[in-house]
Amino acid sequence: MATYTKLSSGSWRVQVRRKGRYISETFLRRDDARRWATETERQVDRGETPTKSRIARLKTFGELIELHIDDMCDVGKSPRRSKAAALAMLKRHLGKCNVAALDRERLIRFGRDRAAQGAGPMTLGIDIGFIKLVLSHAAAVHGLPVKVEPVDLARIALKRLGLVGKGFERDRRPTQNELDRLIAHFDLNPLQIAPVGRIIRFAIATAMRQEEICSARWSDLENRTRMLLIRDRKDPRNKKGNNQRIPLFAATGYDAWA
Repeated sequence: MATYTKLSSGSWRVQVRRKGRYISETFLRRDDARRWATETERQVDRGETPTKSRIARLKTFGELIELHIDDMCDVGKSPRRSKAAALAMLKRHLGKCNVAALDRERLIRFGRDRAAQGAGPMTLGIDIGFIKLVLSHAAAVHGLPVKVEPVDLARIALKRLGLVGKGFERDRRPTQNELDRLIAHFDLNPLQIAPVGRIIRFAIATAMRQEEICSARWSDLENRTRMLLIRDRKDPRNKKGNNQRIPLFAATGYDAWA
């Protein structure tokens, strides 16, 4: 049974007590309070967890992405560079799409569009994985009535079409001539501020990733032993706290210490 109380501010507080469950919300209009109370009672009758009004009002996939990011930031796990970039891309492509319209057909069309833009099988597979992550997060954490089955079906379809799968294996390394031309392009550009040429040489010498190079600190360098601490090195399971020390020497034609 729902109880409605008009507050001194003019807003309406609605309280729902049903089958031992209690939940309350505040609305500006009584009609909004009544609609929420009716849906909440139905959720309790179905054995579902009542949804907060703020969460229940989320309708688009972009809003679910923002919800996921906010939740992860609240627990100190804000998305890192790669995940943040992927979520931003999904928001551009699917952000305005109503969650109810995010069905198998729409996801397959998204996959075809991404492939036409140049996304490879592995990249597209990661995109589909993040879509499922956002939807399953909304369902598991907030009890929103979203379905993840269409994502699984779309992945199967895209895999059958050859658009999702393992990445293309690299069959060669860049030649020295290609590296020289690439480095010269940046070194001879008077408008170039970042020392990209030095970064390229250092990356080849150490096999470090871009994020690892750009996040290195002077305090991570041990001058006496010529060792460098790499923080949170990429790991398929968990890179948080996966710190490693590597020697800086010349073993690839480029001197990491130079």
